[in-house]
Amino acid sequence: MKVASNRISDVRLYIKERLQALYPVEEIQSFTFILFEHYCGMSMAQVLANTRETINESELLLVYDAVKELELYRPIQHILGKTVFYGLNLSVNHHVLIPRPETEELVELAVKQNYYKPGLKILDIGTGSGCIAIALKKNIPEAEVTAIDISADALKVAQQNALKNETEIRLICSDILDETQWAALDAYDIIVSNPPYVLESEKARMQPNVLNFEPASALFVADDNALMFYDAIFRFAKSKQRKCAVYLEINESKANELISLAKEYRFSGIEIVKDINGKDRIMVGSWGLL
Repeated sequence: MKVASNRISDVRLYIKERLQALYPVEEIQSFTFILFEHYCGMSMAQVLANTRETINESELLLVYDAVKELELYRPIQHILGKTVFYGLNLSVNHHVLIPRPETEELVELAVKQNYYKPGLKILDIGTGSGCIAIALKKNIPEAEVTAIDISADALKVAQQNALKNETEIRLICSDILDETQWAALDAYDIIVSNPPYVLESEKARMQPNVLNFEPASALFVADDNALMFYDAIFRFAKSKQRKCAVYLEINESKANELISLAKEYRFSGIEIVKDINGKDRIMVGSWGLL
């Protein structure tokens, strides 16, 4: 089908009819207002109040192309090339995960418990877009923040986002699973990470916009080695022999196993924090603080 006219009401109807078989009504409404704001410079209030007004041909073409991408389940953040995380404007693409609200909760907890502490050294493991590291630096400005990732392409995005948000963070291409690379990293007061934790067996429940467009290496782990990143993080923290707190995003089904693993490495003060949906989502603990 084609758009009946350039009138806002017709464009809205077109978006709804093209996407109604693919997305929930609420999500389609959200897409509609986002597209009008991004391509036409119109707020939601303006869209609702001016349904008989028109948009120009170039704006219409941009909306039309975006709808075609949405029909392929391409994330709207990738279509626009940007997202908002913890109040920060960030660039995103297929090399990095799109930051989730649960990860904002991880940042919020780390900031709340540490913003007043001077001279902190913070490490973000698997930084991706740099969202965690940049948000922490913005909100704990005196901290020295280092962010690592195995992907050079992801680090380019993180660097772009650090510059965009006027934050100075140290970026290193490093694999936390490779112990031979640990010597190049310092000892840290805080380690924060949103590592891959979705089980391969959980893929069937994932949406196409995630499976087809976000980096699998940043999402999935084998069922039979689901805690490998956490094990590496715990070993790394212990190897530095420095008092250290960890803030980790987790798979809600692995909370008890993670508690047991952390205790094996002599972590204390272990706490599992639920996210806004009531799921076990964040693990907090300390090494060397007994």
